[in-house]
Amino acid sequence: MVSAVFPGVYASALAVHSPLIPARKGFPKLSIVMPCLNEAETLGGCIQKAQNALTELAIAGEVVIADNGSTDGSQEIAERAGARVVDVGERGYGSALRGGMSAALGEWIVIGDADDSYDFRSIAPFVRKLDEGYELVMGCRLPRGQGRIMKGAMPWKHRWIGNPVLTFLGRLFFKSLANDFHCGLRGLRKDAFLKMNLHSNGMEFASEMVMKATFAKLRVAEVPITLHKDGRSRPPHLRSWRDGWRHLRFMLLHCPTWLFFIPGLTLLAVGLGFGCRLVAGPLVIAGVGFDTNTLLVCAMAVIVGTQVTMFALFARVFAAVHGLLPVNERLEKVFSRFSLEGGLAAGIGLIVLGLSILIAAVLLWRHLGYGPMSYPQSLRMVIPAVTLLTVGVQICFSSFFLRLLAIPTNLFRRT
Repeated sequence: MVSAVFPGVYASALAVHSPLIPARKGFPKLSIVMPCLNEAETLGGCIQKAQNALTELAIAGEVVIADNGSTDGSQEIAERAGARVVDVGERGYGSALRGGMSAALGEWIVIGDADDSYDFRSIAPFVRKLDEGYELVMGCRLPRGQGRIMKGAMPWKHRWIGNPVLTFLGRLFFKSLANDFHCGLRGLRKDAFLKMNLHSNGMEFASEMVMKATFAKLRVAEVPITLHKDGRSRPPHLRSWRDGWRHLRFMLLHCPTWLFFIPGLTLLAVGLGFGCRLVAGPLVIAGVGFDTNTLLVCAMAVIVGTQVTMFALFARVFAAVHGLLPVNERLEKVFSRFSLEGGLAAGIGLIVLGLSILIAAVLLWRHLGYGPMSYPQSLRMVIPAVTLLTVGVQICFSSFFLRLLAIPTNLFRRT
C-alpha cells in the first residue's frame, strides 16, 4: 500500500509508485490538499478515500490538511489518519488553500473540500488530464458540463441562481470555457499554481483561479463530477449572498471592460447621438415630444459616459502596471500611439469649440440688448457649449493622470 504521509513514513510513500507516473526523487508525485476548519465529522473519511485513491492509482502521494484554526480536534484526527497537517494562520477558504498548496510537495495537486461532498476516490480523470499535460483541470457539477448534483447536495439558490449566473458572467468577462466556476474539486500542476500568483483569502479564490488561468493562457480541461450531500451536522461556512457578492465584486474589479468601458461607451454613444439630433430642433416619437429638457439629460449622459470611459483606461493601465491584469496587444497598440500632448490637444480643442459656441450665445444675447432670449433656442447653444467645456477639461486632466499612472513602466512608448 502506498503511504500518504510526508514527512513521517516518508520513505514508504516513495518506495511504491507507478513506473508510468514516476515521482521526483525525494518528493511525492501527487498532493491531495483539503482546507479544514472544524471538519472533525467528515475529515477522517475524506482522508481515507484520498489514500485509497493513491493506492488504486499507484502514485506516490501525500494528503495535506490545510488547517485554518480548527478547535474540534481536526488536527489530531488528520495526523492519526496519516495526513500531513499544515497550520494556516490567515483565516479564509482561499488562505487555507494557498497555504496548503504552497506547502504541497507534489508535482501535481488535487484540491477538494473536507466535508465529504466530493468523493476523492474519483480523482482518476483529474490525474489522467494532468498526465496529458493540462495545467488546470476543473471539475464540473452542473448538468451543462455533464456533471451531477445529488439530492440535497446544493441549495436551490446556488444551483439555479448563484452558480449559473456567476459562471455565465465569468465566461462572458474572461472568455473562459469553464462550465462551473465554483466547483471545489480541481487538479493543477504546482508550477501552474505558482504561475497564477493567487492572492484571494475568501471564497472568491475559486473565481480567481479560473481567471488567472485564463490570463496566463494555461491549458485547461474540465471533467464531470458528482456532488454529494455533505456529511456535516453544522451549517456550511459558505454565506450565499455575502460570498456571491464577493465573487461578483472580484470579477468586476478584474474586468474594467465590463465594469467601466462598456457602460461608459454606451452612455456616451446614446447621449451624443440623441443629443446631436435635439440640437437641431425638437423631436416627436410616437406622440412623445423631446426637447431641451431631454437635451440636458443627454449632456449628463455624455459627461458621465466620458468619465466612466476614462475610468476604464485608468483601471486598465493601473492593473497592467501593477501586474494585476496582463497587457494585451490592443492595449499596447492604443497606448503606444498615445501621448500626453495629444490628449491635451484633443481636450483643448473641445474647450475652444465650447467657448466659441458660448461666445456666440453671448453675442446673440448682446444683439437682443441683453434682454430675454428664446428659451429653447438659447439652451440649444448653451447646453452643448457647457458640455464641450466640461468634457474638454475632463480629457485634459485625464491625460495627465494616465501619464502619471504609466510612469513606472514604458507602456506609453512615445512619451
